[in-house]
Amino acid sequence: MRRNCARPKIRLRLTFIGRCLSTVEFDGTAALAKPPVHETGGGPERPPHAKAEFHNGREEEVTDRILQRNLISRVNVGDLLVRSAARAPRSLAIVDGERRFTYQAVNEWVNRIANGLAALGYRRGDALALMSGNNAEFLAVYFACAKLGLVCVPINLFWRHKELAYVLTHAAVKGVVIENSLLEQLYGGLSEASCVEDVIVIGASEAPGAQGRRIVAIDALQKEARSDEPEVLVEDRDPISYLYTSGTTSAPKGVVSSHLAIYLESLGAALDTRMTSADRVTALMPLFHTAQLNAFVTPAIAVGASIFIQPGFDAARLLDLIESERLSVTFALPMMYRAMLEHLDQRKRDVASLRLAVYAMAPMPTHELRKAIETFGCEFSLMFGQTEMNPLAVYFRPEHQLTHPGAVGTPSPNVQVAIMDASGHFLPQGQSGEIVYRSPQALSGYLHDPEATNAAFAHGWFHSGDCGHFDSDGVLWFEDRFKDVIKTGGENVASIEVEKALYAADPRVQEVAVVGLPHDRWGEAVTAVVIAKSGQSIDEAELITKVRAHLSPFKCPKRIIFTDAMPKTATGKIQKAKLRHQLAGTYRT
Repeated sequence: MRRNCARPKIRLRLTFIGRCLSTVEFDGTAALAKPPVHETGGGPERPPHAKAEFHNGREEEVTDRILQRNLISRVNVGDLLVRSAARAPRSLAIVDGERRFTYQAVNEWVNRIANGLAALGYRRGDALALMSGNNAEFLAVYFACAKLGLVCVPINLFWRHKELAYVLTHAAVKGVVIENSLLEQLYGGLSEASCVEDVIVIGASEAPGAQGRRIVAIDALQKEARSDEPEVLVEDRDPISYLYTSGTTSAPKGVVSSHLAIYLESLGAALDTRMTSADRVTALMPLFHTAQLNAFVTPAIAVGASIFIQPGFDAARLLDLIESERLSVTFALPMMYRAMLEHLDQRKRDVASLRLAVYAMAPMPTHELRKAIETFGCEFSLMFGQTEMNPLAVYFRPEHQLTHPGAVGTPSPNVQVAIMDASGHFLPQGQSGEIVYRSPQALSGYLHDPEATNAAFAHGWFHSGDCGHFDSDGVLWFEDRFKDVIKTGGENVASIEVEKALYAADPRVQEVAVVGLPHDRWGEAVTAVVIAKSGQSIDEAELITKVRAHLSPFKCPKRIIFTDAMPKTATGKIQKAKLRHQLAGTYRT
């Protein structure tokens, strides 16, 4: 059943190997399905996707030759798995609860899903949404999409019905692979997404009807499917995913990420973290987020490491897992490491197997970082980037953690970083401006948004929206998101600087966010929202007095608001836009 939905325009242009004779159109039902042409703007028309020749009318023979040459030298995220499975088929790939999979088993499983999807009619360029918590099925479907040339659309499980319906429609999603416990959440947005034809269910042999869509159990999908490699022409710049950024004042933007971008970012992340096949890596952050998926899972698959999937963060459970499974690399938020330190104070564990603990999303106060390094006895590092860079752009290396406290690091392999002013001129060391990037890791564009794409690619660089500067050692310092810079009394104040000062001023501060709130005199008043550590109380006047020793007077908070919780994204990032909205009337009389 075909539903009315505006899918991205798709096209495949074939020309000669040698000299051009003709252009051939395919109907999208063969292995050489038509790839999408994304309305992103900001660049020239994509080059031809494949080359062919006509010899005595033997189009099929020529088409097969094109495919075989593509399979030899292409860049495809799915091939990261294929090569690790070929290199070490019996090595442990994924552990999910009691289930343990070798690389050979995972690769054959992925192939059965890919071939099952092909049998359902899915072709290169079709968008397939993936709505699931952390489990092995999530990864199997993601890599199946890569091998088949489908575009995976990971669904943020925190989205409400309206956001879900928007993304399904905007991405022209043909089918949704979904964990059975989330069906009710999907159905709330499905009525407004007429393009969705299939609901493919994880964890149920039978599922209730989904508003007229075809219902397929993923076990049934793969049961009779072949386990050999699906041979499909997929080009390096074809999209592997549409990753939607969180929209604060407008609809979320769809970041188009290519196979080439994710592949190179994965190799760069593996180089930065010195990841090898001997590593045993945690995956506890949401897999639907690019940080966990593309900064850790795909690099681990690339080198043949073992991935231990967790449904979420639990300090005691994670410490037990590190001890029992001898994990070597962790990835978590600063607040999670803080919770683990508190548990270790109560009950010791053997964490000697850890060699690297990576954090992201927020800085770690220096005193906490020192304690963490001492307690865990391993190196710590910070990953800095954004969805549009897929995501790692800058790496704060272990050797810089205590020599350059508060910095974000040096460029990752394949990434060039510069500081630019509003006119497109580069700025020297020490001067603040916008952080801009050049890299094959960068997004291809924003889906169906040429205006946003052109703005982001101005002056031939990707514009991050972040403010920062390089120091004399070539280390990058992030100052703030431009939208979070507080304009108070004619001065600009970086919220990050004030947050660091509050952490330094009082160890009882558990978490802090600094925002600018409307004020009749100052325009915006510097305001801190603070969560105190468990069992601790902090006096507002006392904390303001302490922080004055660290900041110029105009940067000091006019008020400190204490709370028990703050609005956050699925990855733990504080949503400052929501805080500003909630507290907008603080200074109004």
